[in-house]
Amino acid sequence: MAAQQHSFEALKRYLPPGSFELVMPLILEHKVHLVISRERQTKLGDFRHAFRGNNHRISVNGNLNSYAFLITLLHELAHLLAYQRFGHRIQPHGKEWKHTYSQVLAHFLQAAVFPPDVAAELQAMLHNPAASSSAEDGLQRVLRRYDVRKPGVLTVEELAPGQVFRLADGRKFVREIPAQKIYLFHPLYEVQAV
Repeated sequence: MAAQQHSFEALKRYLPPGSFELVMPLILEHKVHLVISRERQTKLGDFRHAFRGNNHRISVNGNLNSYAFLITLLHELAHLLAYQRFGHRIQPHGKEWKHTYSQVLAHFLQAAVFPPDVAAELQAMLHNPAASSSAEDGLQRVLRRYDVRKPGVLTVEELAPGQVFRLADGRKFVREIPAQKIYLFHPLYEVQAV
């Protein structure tokens, strides 16, 4: 099914208040084709540079809360800006991207578009941002506060010791059973309590 085109005004509903006016000049100036994607398990967003007459393309998962959406969009815009400034031979999340992303985040932090808890986590990571907001445990915990929680879905760290849980593929596990086979799960991995 082909993607539908919408006016940029539709983007407002995905962003926190006050951020649309800051994001739009970047999107327009750099001729970004912005795609709001369905939920993807493997990534929150991606960037593709302009190629063969096509504009730069950024996609962001539309199921994210507004703060996670904006952070992901800024992450991808930093890829575009680093690409334009330094060329295509840089590492995707190397020092050039980290510097660019830090500058972009600092601009949005100064504009106070994030609530204090999210802003504090972003401020803490400015000196060395991770390749993914998923790799920033503190930021992930704070951003989860703004998610619409699915019934019965918890993170592994929210489970009680000995509690049985199920993964999306149906496999069942028990949290912290000594002398059994041990599987390691990230504490913020979402599971279904059984």
